[in-house]
Amino acid sequence: MTEPPPAGRPGPRAAGPADVPALGREDLRTPFARTGAPLERVGLEIENGLVDPETGRAARYEGPRGVRAVLATALAEWDGEPQTDTGRLTGVTLPDGSQLSLEHGGQLEYSSAPVVGLGRAVTDAETALRRLAVLADRFGLALLPGAQLPFERPDTVSWVPMSRGAVMRDYFARTGEPAARATTIMSMSLSTQVHLDHLSAADFTRKLRMLVAAAPVVAALLVNSPIAGGRSNGMLSHRSYNWLRMDPRRCGLLRPALRPDVSVDDLVDWALRLPMIYYRTADGRYRLAPDRPFADLLTSGFDDGTTPTPAHWAAHLSQIWTDVRVRRTFELRSADGPPHHGIPALPALWVGLGYHPPSCQAAWQLLRHHTAGEYQALLDALPSEGLRARLGDSPVGELAAELLRLARAGLTARVRTGLEPPEVLAHLDPLDEILATGRTFAEQCLARWEGDLRGDPRRYVAAYRVRAR
Repeated sequence: MTEPPPAGRPGPRAAGPADVPALGREDLRTPFARTGAPLERVGLEIENGLVDPETGRAARYEGPRGVRAVLATALAEWDGEPQTDTGRLTGVTLPDGSQLSLEHGGQLEYSSAPVVGLGRAVTDAETALRRLAVLADRFGLALLPGAQLPFERPDTVSWVPMSRGAVMRDYFARTGEPAARATTIMSMSLSTQVHLDHLSAADFTRKLRMLVAAAPVVAALLVNSPIAGGRSNGMLSHRSYNWLRMDPRRCGLLRPALRPDVSVDDLVDWALRLPMIYYRTADGRYRLAPDRPFADLLTSGFDDGTTPTPAHWAAHLSQIWTDVRVRRTFELRSADGPPHHGIPALPALWVGLGYHPPSCQAAWQLLRHHTAGEYQALLDALPSEGLRARLGDSPVGELAAELLRLARAGLTARVRTGLEPPEVLAHLDPLDEILATGRTFAEQCLARWEGDLRGDPRRYVAAYRVRAR
C-alpha cells in the first residue's frame, strides 16, 4: 500500500481552476505509459514482520527495539537516503535503487530495483533479506515473511505515525461494512508482489488479460495465512478473506481486464468511476476527498475549490489495490506471501507465464471462457478451500497444474535462449510439491502448527524466520 512519491517528498500541488487546465485524455493515459528502453524487467516487493522471537508479537514503531531504530541504523550504515513523514523516518532509499519502507502496522517492505532477468531479481532479493535478518537480529528481532502477522490483532498492533494512515482509517470507517476488514489489512497483511513490464499496446493487452485471469488461480495455489491472532480456525488464507472486505470497489478482480481487447482506455474509464480516498493540499497535508467519482472532480473540483492535477490522478491510481494493479508496470498482488524458502516460486511462476509469449497465450486460452462472476466466486471460496475450490466447472487444482506446466515451459525457453541461468527452473519446485501432495503452504503450516511447533509462537518464529547464513 505504498504511495508514490515516497512520504516526505514533495506531494501534488493543489491548484485552483485558473492555475491548471482540466486533465485531458493523454494526461489520464500517462501513468500507464512505459518510459525508457523497452525491457522486460522483474521487480519484487517483499513485506516482512519484525517480531519478537519469543512471542511473535510485532515490534512497535518507537523505542530502542522499534522499527524506527532498525530503519535508522540501515540509513546510517547502508549509505541510504531517508524517507520521512512530518519529520518521522518511514523509509530508506538505498544506493542500488531498492527501498525499505514501512507499512501502517510496522511491516517492513523491501522493494527491489527492477532488473532484467528472474535469476538476478531472486538473487538480489535473497541477499537483501539475509542482510535485513542480520540487522533485525542485532535488535533482538526476527524477520518474518509470509502473508499476515500471525500473533497480532488490529487492536494490539502499533500504528506507524504516517499522515495518510489516519485519513485512510477515517475513510474506511465511513465506508462501513464493505470495508470492515480494511484496518486488519493495513495493520497486519504481508505479501510478496511481483512487477512485470509491458512493451507495447498489443503486449499490454496480451499480458494484462492473462495475468488477471490467472491471478485467482495463483492465489488459490499460494494460500499461506492459516494462523490469525495466534490461533487456527481451519481457514487457509486469512489475508485473502480480509481483502474481500476492504472496499471491493477498488480491490480484488480487475473486471475490465477480462475483455479480450482490453486497453489502457478501458482502465482509465474504470478508474474515473471510482472515488478518490484522499488528496494532498498545497501545504502537504492529506484530506479526505469528496465521495464522488474522480470524473466528477475533473469538472467540479475538490471541496476547497482546487482542481485535480496529474499528480492527483497518479495518487488516485495508487489508491486502487486490485489483484493486478496497473500503472507503468503490472503489479501482481493476488497471492499470499510464501514462506521464506518458497518466495522465488512466485516470481518464477509469473515470469514463466508472462515473459514467454506462447505460454502467455496458452494460459489465456485456458482461462478466457470463464466469466467475471465465476472468478469472483473463486475469490470468495479460496480463503477456506484453497486448491479444492473451482473456477466454474473446472477444478482449480487442475488449472494450477496446467499454469505451472506452462510457466516451466516458459522458463525453460528463456534458459535456452540465455535470458536466465539454468537454476531458475528449481524455483518452481515448491509448487510442484504442492500439486503432487495436494498440500498448500497453508496446509503444510497447519500440520506443523499442530505437530512439531506445538502451537508455540517461539517455535513458529524459529521455523519461518529469515536466517543469516
